[in-house]
Amino acid sequence: MAAPQSTEWRTVCEKFRLAQELSEVESRKDPANNPFRSKYTARDLLKEILCSLKKINIEEGETDNEAEGESRQMVDGEPGSECGKACTGDSPAGLRAARLAVVQYCLGLNHIETEELSAGEQHLINCLKLIDKCTTTRENVSLFIQARNQLGILWAGRDEIEKAQGFLEIAESMYLLYMKEDGQPPLDLQDYFVLEGEELSQREKIRRFEMAYTHTLYYLAQVYKNLQQYERSGQYCHSTLQRQLEYKQFVPLEWAINAATLSQYYITKTRYMEARHCLAAASVIASLAGEIPSEAAAKESDAECEKREELLQKRSEIARCWIKYCLNLMQDAKKLLEDNIGELDLDRQEELKRARRNEEEDKEKGRKSAILFGSSDTFDSICSLEEKVSSMLPLDFEEARSIFLVGQSYVAQAEEYFAMDGHVTDHIEILQDHSALFKVLAFFEQDLERRCKMHKRRVDLLEPVCKDLNAQYYLLICRQLQFELAETCYEMMDLKLAVSDKQDQPDVHTIKKFNHLCSSSIKYYQMFLDSIRSPEGKFPEKLEDDLLRPALVAKFRVARLQSKLISSNLATQLENLNHSLESYSFIVQYCEENPEAKKAVETELELSNEMVSLLPLKINRIRSKMASCK
Repeated sequence: MAAPQSTEWRTVCEKFRLAQELSEVESRKDPANNPFRSKYTARDLLKEILCSLKKINIEEGETDNEAEGESRQMVDGEPGSECGKACTGDSPAGLRAARLAVVQYCLGLNHIETEELSAGEQHLINCLKLIDKCTTTRENVSLFIQARNQLGILWAGRDEIEKAQGFLEIAESMYLLYMKEDGQPPLDLQDYFVLEGEELSQREKIRRFEMAYTHTLYYLAQVYKNLQQYERSGQYCHSTLQRQLEYKQFVPLEWAINAATLSQYYITKTRYMEARHCLAAASVIASLAGEIPSEAAAKESDAECEKREELLQKRSEIARCWIKYCLNLMQDAKKLLEDNIGELDLDRQEELKRARRNEEEDKEKGRKSAILFGSSDTFDSICSLEEKVSSMLPLDFEEARSIFLVGQSYVAQAEEYFAMDGHVTDHIEILQDHSALFKVLAFFEQDLERRCKMHKRRVDLLEPVCKDLNAQYYLLICRQLQFELAETCYEMMDLKLAVSDKQDQPDVHTIKKFNHLCSSSIKYYQMFLDSIRSPEGKFPEKLEDDLLRPALVAKFRVARLQSKLISSNLATQLENLNHSLESYSFIVQYCEENPEAKKAVETELELSNEMVSLLPLKINRIRSKMASCK
């Protein structure tokens, strides 16, 4: 090997430094019509280095075949046995092989970055061939891991997920084995091409090695997700985020969005403490990206405008994840507490409160230590934010209300970026979540009048949007809004009916309000049903699967609402009951003609059959009254 301070070696080191600078810095300035100019120049330099290294090795008595390791078999993600290795990684031959392998690795990366994937793959395989003949030591372990990382990414990009998994899992096992058996800061790729006295510090070597392993975990998280191993993917994603914070290897907004996304996985598993911790960490880390520039500042500078746009968008996205957290926490509590008719089961409520007093404190202590994010400068802020909202299922109105208020505050934050003007779909989804927050809060409220007011807030949120939205462009959203508005008015009607049942004789105002709610619900159900009709106004003979239950439920509820309308006029009563009978008959007839539909609306069909039998009797009684009055 050339003397460390020889002119020839200095030239090799300078070429390597320049190649790195061209690839990582200068390439960002390349023109659009020649985007790889700097990378091609870097490639030429790397090839020159390869030739120089081979010349040096030959001078020292090693043949080209030995240097290249051409006799070795193709590497396919499988680890070579340490038995029968040609040399140790820290021997002169091992160091020569590693030096050549670093250049092959850099050439592989260069070709991948210039979209020449097959050539890039071959260089990476050459890299592994060279070092796979040596035992794994601190001189080559980082290169082992990084080469396998890149091959893992390459095969994942080709949708060869299991092959990618093989490379990445070996990289992971190599790291764990090395840390167990040695653990000292290994050589970085750059260390092979520096002059004496210019080596990286121990701290920087550790940082780079740990960053390579963090990348391994990150790519494995994606692989496991693609293999639908969601639990494992979540664990690896969590570990990746923890390590990025620990080693300060993160971009604040990117990290925050990844943590917020992970929270949504935990929500699906009802692991609310972990979800809350991810969201609190996301909010705190996002704040490290700086303050949002004012509108005035954004108008004066393109850079400030871009910064404002990005910060508003990312923080609004995190706010939306908070909304989902609050909403799902309340909805899961509702599922536990409701009886068979959807009302609050007071006995069940008391039972759950007793159980929680006994269990929850120990449970939280046991899980908390395993999931903490943050460093000394962010830990307190994350804990402080967590304390503002519970991770336990709310069991009464006050607990539900405190979660609701947090969710509602994030609604306002989410709407800062996702305004109706420019973000129609996102804005409406936020409104729907806000409405759903009111809906589930109403479940916990036992005062019927106050519950009714909460549903009225839902109508106030959704009705203006439903009126203004163009169904031609937003048909699915219009249907969702129409159905929800109809359902909300229907619930309010039932609540008013329950209130009036407690009165001896409902007054004129109560009757008027009740009829208004019935008519509003009918109107929105009818709008939903009309949206299913053909352009000629014909209702389909056979409903699509996704519309079958909603359409028949809408017909059923319209039938019930029409029969509930209060009127002292016999002719109006008769007209309403005839309309009701038509709607009930439609359901019965549709299910007779399409027997497969019966399973979708079993309860509604059973009641419709009963009403088809009973309503004609009621209609005949009214007709008799009308005849006797003439």
